[in-house]
Amino acid sequence: MPRRNRPGRRGDGGPPERDLGAGTGWARAESGADGDWLVRTVPGAQTTKFYRCPGCDHEIRPGTPHVVVWPADETGSVADRRHWHRACWDARARRRPHRRW
Repeated sequence: MPRRNRPGRRGDGGPPERDLGAGTGWARAESGADGDWLVRTVPGAQTTKFYRCPGCDHEIRPGTPHVVVWPADETGSVADRRHWHRACWDARARRRPHRRW
């Protein structure tokens, strides 16, 4: 039997993800124990600057795909955006953000 794709449905059968800016495709909302976040995926072809991932404290080099994350509440601003490696963002519940000195 062929697979039926249903847009907006999660693979685990949970409620559909909330897409904010779905018309432009710029961000989606994610909820976790640490709050609600807006998450935007950045393809490697669009990255031109160096960033530092708060999850592992390593550089995100130009050309590396990653995610940009900021708080979903009204207090979140451009200054609150952080660039994360996708794997570090997904593991944030097990590995808290830190900075090596």
